[in-house]
Amino acid sequence: MTKSEKKSTSFSKITSAVSNFFQHFKEGSIATKLSYLIMGFGCFTNKQFFRGFIYLFIEIAFILFMISNGTYYLSMLSTLGINEKGQVWDEVQQIYVYTQGDNSMLLLLFGVATIFVMVAFAIVYVISVNNAYKNEVLLKNGKRIPKLKDDIHYFLDEGFHITVLSLPTVTIMLFTIIPLIFMILIAFTNYDKNHQPPGNLFTWVGLENFRNMLGGNDVLSTTFIELFIWTMIWAVCATFLNYIFGMILAMLINKKGIKLKGMWRTIFVITIAVPQFVTLLLMSKLLADTGAVNNILQLLGHDKIPFLLDGTTAKITVIIVNLWVGIPYTMLMTSGILMNIPTDLYESAKIDGAGPVTQFFKITLPYMLHVTTPYLINTFIGNINNFNVIYLLTGGAPLSLDYFKAGETDLLVTWLYKLTTTEQNYSLASVIGILIFIICSVCSLVLFNRSSAMTKEDEFS
Repeated sequence: MTKSEKKSTSFSKITSAVSNFFQHFKEGSIATKLSYLIMGFGCFTNKQFFRGFIYLFIEIAFILFMISNGTYYLSMLSTLGINEKGQVWDEVQQIYVYTQGDNSMLLLLFGVATIFVMVAFAIVYVISVNNAYKNEVLLKNGKRIPKLKDDIHYFLDEGFHITVLSLPTVTIMLFTIIPLIFMILIAFTNYDKNHQPPGNLFTWVGLENFRNMLGGNDVLSTTFIELFIWTMIWAVCATFLNYIFGMILAMLINKKGIKLKGMWRTIFVITIAVPQFVTLLLMSKLLADTGAVNNILQLLGHDKIPFLLDGTTAKITVIIVNLWVGIPYTMLMTSGILMNIPTDLYESAKIDGAGPVTQFFKITLPYMLHVTTPYLINTFIGNINNFNVIYLLTGGAPLSLDYFKAGETDLLVTWLYKLTTTEQNYSLASVIGILIFIICSVCSLVLFNRSSAMTKEDEFS
């Protein structure tokens, strides 16, 4: 089935469900019609008391929720609060009394949650109506209506997947989907250090933050563009230099005639045994302006090297240190793949007069890329969001007056971190998070669809 067919099938199911919903009301009995008003009524009339009580309880709970809180949260979504926290002079006590204002953050969060509750209720409502109509059809056809025992048997047998997956699905909705939508909506507000609830309110600003980030504000747009360029340079270097050098190292160790292969592998793998954050913190101390490396250089009569103080030098240093951390991983992965390349290919190439360089570019590299393209894409996207190496090694330094709260080695993700933890500028941080997601999604789709793993799936089989 093609993608267009799947889309048409999904759309037809939705339209069919909507049409059936109204059709059931026309064709249904009085019990079915009353089920549109009182959920579970069609179950009670057919002695499905357990289902009926569940549907009725959900309806009553939903109505009470909407009356007590839901309607209020929905009404406040448009403004995110109107009353600020303040103080009022109490004539009786002769003191200032602080008044509790609206909390924009909670209003937005609970407003989003209320919408999800309404959607969930609408789904259950449609299910309850369909249940009443099915009962009516079963009675007309002289069939038995399922009881509680049948429901239990269904959820423990053919519907067991529903039983098992219901709780994880609800949990994902509560702790992943709703917070994710909440954080996306923050990008369309002015939630920053000057608009911190509950003392102050924040409100909707539309696409203003995106306009500022993409050209409306000179400092912000310059910072974003420069850090985006550096992020992409870093991701490319961190991914492909590690990959190429790791592959070459694996080829050298696997080469015929090399003795003590296990020992050489062990020596390079030792770097992996040390936790990455320990290595990065150690290197940041060694390469500091007053660190051991510069002290040794001064003792030898050389000037200090600004490993972490000059922008260009710091970027080169970060890439080189990352090679030390990342090459052993690539070496281990590529070693096993290199051993699986058919030797017949190399023997045929030698007969045709191909040298080692030609064999590498015509046989080894295409085969490796064909097998490891998904790994490379995953690594590339991971390096776009590689927080640890930058933050632990340079902290984004050196700082620049041309950037907004960022340093020259900051990636977009470390800039996002600084905006949230030190500047409390959550709206701009949310904008950056959305833009990073778009960048990663586009890169993943484009790279994978153009890779040999997708276009030449059976070439090396």
